[in-house]
Amino acid sequence: MKLLRRQFLHLAAGVATLPIASRLSWAQSYPSQPVRLIVGYAPGGGTDIAARLIGQWLTGRLGQPFVIENRPGANGNIGTEAAVRSAADGYTLLLVSLANATNPALYHKLNYNFVRDIEPVAGIIRVPNLMVVHPSLPVKTVLEFIDYARANPGKISMSSAGNGSPPHVAGELFKMLTGVEMVHVPYRSGGASLNDLLGGQVQVTFESTSAALGYVRAGALRALAVTTSARSPVLPDLPTVAESVRGYEAYSWYGIGAPKNTPAEIVVKLNEEINTALADPKLIAKFDDLGAMELVSSPTDFGKLIADETEKWGKVIRAANITIE
Repeated sequence: MKLLRRQFLHLAAGVATLPIASRLSWAQSYPSQPVRLIVGYAPGGGTDIAARLIGQWLTGRLGQPFVIENRPGANGNIGTEAAVRSAADGYTLLLVSLANATNPALYHKLNYNFVRDIEPVAGIIRVPNLMVVHPSLPVKTVLEFIDYARANPGKISMSSAGNGSPPHVAGELFKMLTGVEMVHVPYRSGGASLNDLLGGQVQVTFESTSAALGYVRAGALRALAVTTSARSPVLPDLPTVAESVRGYEAYSWYGIGAPKNTPAEIVVKLNEEINTALADPKLIAKFDDLGAMELVSSPTDFGKLIADETEKWGKVIRAANITIE
């Protein structure tokens, strides 16, 4: 893992072998045809929304369509494999997400190695999770929740969008750091998970801000904390889990990757354009509606995030013995 990590971070710095004049000319004329942006999920989810927002912006900015191609299946693996097997010419990109960091530990066998086979381009956004409970649960803070769970072992059910989903691994990290018992109840989607939490069939979940915020504001669910290390701008008075549980941090994130050995000049150009997009007030407002925060980064920074998250969540998944066949 350490060797692959070093190789990945080296790739993230950019590699190119073409003569300088040729490379610069290629980058200046890029893109000269439509660009395919693969999303490993069906339309309508957070990954798809992030792709469409940044794709629309790049289309208007660069004068060529950035066409979203949804390739759902196997927790994003089908779309990811299609991307890493594509020509490294800048005309196929991948919407990268947290699943790309968790899948290596969740699946016993993959037909690619993400850390080795992807060229990190740029981050887009990160979306905090909210630790939310049913209002009937007699707790209002994280510490009260921990005390209640310890006093009622086996009586707390934690829902998620499925084994290995971001809410699931966020909950498992909470369990590891606090020692509390929670019975995991996996659902087929985040919506189904929230529906049963709203109905009181389960007691807690660690759902994305974009999915849970409306229910919290309506009083249908109670938010105990936000899962990022810093408080969320959309809920500035809500504490972080880390304020009560040292070292805790979990969030979903999205960015852009390309097949390995995509010319460095194209990677740099895309990175600069995406970072420009993340400073556009109109786009920022749309991300704010999702409870998201802009993830401005260099290719190297984004590569480090992917490598760090792969290592972190791999440890959590293996410790919790989570697998997907």
